[in-house]
Amino acid sequence: MPNLTDRQWLWLAAACYLAGFVIGTVALVRGRRHSRMAMFATLAVGYLFQTIGLGVRGRAVQGCPLGNTFELFQFTAWSSASLFLVIGATFRVSLLGYFTAMLAAVLTLVSLAIPEWDATARTHVFGANPWIEFHAALALFSYGVFGLLALTSAMFLLRNYSLKSKHVGGWFSFLPSILDLDHIGVRLLGAGVVLLTISLGLGAVYWVPHPATVDLVKVLSTIAVWLAYVVALALRLAGALPARRLAWACVVLFGAALLSLFAVNSSRHPPPPPAAAVSTP
Repeated sequence: MPNLTDRQWLWLAAACYLAGFVIGTVALVRGRRHSRMAMFATLAVGYLFQTIGLGVRGRAVQGCPLGNTFELFQFTAWSSASLFLVIGATFRVSLLGYFTAMLAAVLTLVSLAIPEWDATARTHVFGANPWIEFHAALALFSYGVFGLLALTSAMFLLRNYSLKSKHVGGWFSFLPSILDLDHIGVRLLGAGVVLLTISLGLGAVYWVPHPATVDLVKVLSTIAVWLAYVVALALRLAGALPARRLAWACVVLFGAALLSLFAVNSSRHPPPPPAAAVSTP
């Protein structure tokens, strides 16, 4: 295995995701369906590179790499890609790989292109508590589910537009049926809510006995994201939220979830200085 740095591995992953997006775009421009095998292979290689890069970063920070905005965006992209590789073949949704490549390329490239997001690489972010580390990783993984949900919701909106405008040819013909997209969206929404609920439950077990260790901004922003998705799911299951409005809500909510990552990161306090650096009177 080449002796590359974590960021070099992540640049390779971003290049693979971007290549997948280019492959899909070229196929659409030519009015053809892209090769599912080529798209899957490109995303799989990118996922492998990103996994290695995050693993190298994890060993360096001695924990799950979720210590700054750069790592949060990278982990969200990794979660979305991993979900596609697991369920993409099951759902058999045309263009889902293309949209996943686009999302992963945007998240990885933007985070890599902004050095300030990776200016501070924190070590031992979660102390010695593996449950808090698992809680944070599970929460970010649920964000990956919501990312995939936003993609299927965007596809639903495009299919809905094509039906209303009677543009059913061209690349619109590659989109799945509107009913399939709605069913997939509801299942992804339910899965994301369940994962984030479990994550918050694990966090609460630690937060309640130690309220002084909890940053209010971080907790409120995460709970706000969770509550918004819970309300959307409840309204959809009750029949009070039409499928088209749910799709719009899921796209907007994922944008809000990404913005909440900035609040989560900015709420963290810098680690205390090493004991040797503390001056004595």
